Amino acid sequence: MKRNIAIITLITFLTGTVLLANTLGLSDNGDGTWNVNYVSDGDIAGFQFNVDGATVNGASGGDAGAAGFMISTSSSMALGFSLSGATFGSGEGVMVVLDLTGTPTGLNGIIVSDPVGQDMGFTYDDGG
Repeated sequence: MKRNIAIITLITFLTGTVLLANTLGLSDNGDGTWNVNYVSDGDIAGFQFNVDGATVNGASGGDAGAAGFMISTSSSMALGFSLSGATFGSGEGVMVVLDLTGTPTGLNGIIVSDPVGQDMGFTYDDGG
């Protein structure tokens, strides 16, 4: 019985940390825009990150756009949040679409917050 509980606990831990790890990744759309893909174990209420190796011209769309987020950018950073308290769901999808000059090499300084403003511990996944 104790062994069954230990196995169930281990499976639950691995599922939560590996399969539903809080990550962001990039995928090229082939037209100068790049999807910021996410995998999240909870609802997302805001985000901020820096783009390495490319210049950010703008950002829009994705699940953040569909949720009505205000999305702002600088030449190296993207920021999104909702003034109405909207969130977008746990699971996976396209967070936002970046218009970039150049080819990005990664994301850093990632802050993704939950509905109460807590950092959700997101990391960059380069697909490797």
